[in-house]
Amino acid sequence: MTVPLALTRGDVGSYVQTLVYVYFVLIFVRVLLSWIPRMPYNRYLELVVRFISDVTDPYLNLFRRVIPPLNLGGAGIDLSPTIAMFVLLIVGSLVATAIGG
Repeated sequence: MTVPLALTRGDVGSYVQTLVYVYFVLIFVRVLLSWIPRMPYNRYLELVVRFISDVTDPYLNLFRRVIPPLNLGGAGIDLSPTIAMFVLLIVGSLVATAIGG
């Protein structure tokens, strides 16, 4: 049985780019889940939401410290996920390109 390995730098760069896309999707799902109320309680949904929060919150908190939410009357808009996703795509693309050669 053979195990697929990264044979070239290009393969490693592709893996890094794929991980960036997966993390981007997790952040996007986190934003969508923040808009949806979760009533009634579902144990499995709570596990998924907690996993996504635990994975994405450390990265998003870096931007939340710098960019405060906008207060528009009674509503608040958090722009930190948008900036975080933009920075993730730019830096991830640069890193994947640097690794891939």
